[in-house]
Amino acid sequence: MLILGIESSCDETAAAVIEAAEGGRLVLRSSIVASQTELHKRFGGVVPEIASRAHTEAIVRITGEALERARTSVGQLSAIGVTYTPGLIGALLVGVNFAKALAYSAGVPLVGVNHIKAHAAATFIATDAAADPPEQLDPAPLPTPDSPALVLVASGGHTSILLMRSPTQYETLGRTRDDAMGEAFDKIGRVLGLPYPGGAALDRLAAEFFASGREPTLSLPSAAIAGDTLDFSFSGLKTCVLDMVNRLRMKGGEPDPAELAAALTVTIADSVVRRLDRALELTGARTLIAAGGVTANSHLRRAITELAGRRGVRLHLPPLRLCGDNAAMVAAQAYFELMEGNIAPPSLNGVATGASEL
Repeated sequence: MLILGIESSCDETAAAVIEAAEGGRLVLRSSIVASQTELHKRFGGVVPEIASRAHTEAIVRITGEALERARTSVGQLSAIGVTYTPGLIGALLVGVNFAKALAYSAGVPLVGVNHIKAHAAATFIATDAAADPPEQLDPAPLPTPDSPALVLVASGGHTSILLMRSPTQYETLGRTRDDAMGEAFDKIGRVLGLPYPGGAALDRLAAEFFASGREPTLSLPSAAIAGDTLDFSFSGLKTCVLDMVNRLRMKGGEPDPAELAAALTVTIADSVVRRLDRALELTGARTLIAAGGVTANSHLRRAITELAGRRGVRLHLPPLRLCGDNAAMVAAQAYFELMEGNIAPPSLNGVATGASEL
């Protein structure tokens, strides 16, 4: 069974082909991603109209390349999966409408995929045959209602702690009440004048700071909301950093970007670990999955790995190339939806945010 995945929810146009081999073992045959970073860099963030136009220009070429690299054709596909929610509405519509037309012309089922679920599905891929050389991965065990997995999805647009009872059934345990984790990183990076995207630049600076043997002395507020909740709030942390920088500049000074990056990274990682630790205690989950673009952050990955070791739970993180937005995760989630009979109607439409998020 071959499944084509299509992703266009934000600023990456992506297509990938996954083969569901014997026993449902997922083998990634191709994965193509066209990044729009250079287009949005001068604006310091994603401009929705520019993103939509770039998706329109790239999607046919990217899909063709994914099929070619997988050595297959549209006629050999068993299904086409496409991200339909959440995301930028204009960007989503490009992918959804293209996938609908392609599925109709090929006479194959169309599967609508939730972007948040798809991030977690990246951890179920067993073999990356698209890598050079091909790589055997460590796929997460499929959860069951009796043996659920705890999931953290952290990206530029989403921060959620979820309980996964199956690859298609989730319960939201905690989420951000305002900014997403990646959004906070990027906005602070922009204020410091770092290259876009700010999150990656902050990670590099923090890594250099820690490598020098220093420890940050700055004290920042936790992003873990106090009380009996697993929710986050990153807006207060972001505002605190921005005020600190502005006050210093008003006095003619300038912050040390490396120390600030290190302090911010430690604070966010500690906030996440506190919430995950509590969630593991409450749910009794023995498997922990962390996915999404922000899980590429080196300090956060290390902190979550240490938590899993202390708790004695099995941790699964996607390889770095599958942390950010990609279509391999979309194709993987489409497989599980297909197995449940979740076929999209011809009326499938893009849905930006809201109740559709899970």
